[in-house]
Amino acid sequence: MKRIIPYLLLPIFLLGMSACHNKNNKQEKKETLAADSVDSAGIRQMQESKNEQKIVMKGKSYHIAIHRVASDSLQRIKTEAGEWFMDNKISLRITLDNRTKIFSKTFTKKSFSSVVPEDFLSHSILEGLVFDKVTASGLNFAASVCYPQTDLYFPIRITIASDGSMSMAKEELMEEAYSEDKN
Repeated sequence: MKRIIPYLLLPIFLLGMSACHNKNNKQEKKETLAADSVDSAGIRQMQESKNEQKIVMKGKSYHIAIHRVASDSLQRIKTEAGEWFMDNKISLRITLDNRTKIFSKTFTKKSFSSVVPEDFLSHSILEGLVFDKVTASGLNFAASVCYPQTDLYFPIRITIASDGSMSMAKEELMEEAYSEDKN
């Protein structure tokens, strides 16, 4: 049970991060969402989402744009229940206020093959990407590759430095904080 609890936390974390307003970073957010859908062939797809916000880091104002869309060009995933899902592409664009491009990349789940095992990737979809926080290293984002409609996922931390360089790592969750033995 204690191994399942961290898997339940990512959707809550992703929703919380997208709903937070951090005054220290002077964030401004704008989001648009559409409903989940099933196409005529019965293939499910996640809702399209767009998120834009402004962040201040080291005295400079950055504009962050994240856009998730289901992609019919990617391999479809079949769940254990027999349902088919379309995978997603997520574009991340970071610019300065003067429109100077700092970072631009479109992620698929294969973008995370260095931190997510191939056997997991083959049964999963790219679920989400949200801005997390500003650190000394740069802008931190939380990404999630998951089995569709389950709590099984790999949390990934992406850091974009002010020079546009990117690093990523599997996010470690503190299981001991949720131990059932603490009563």
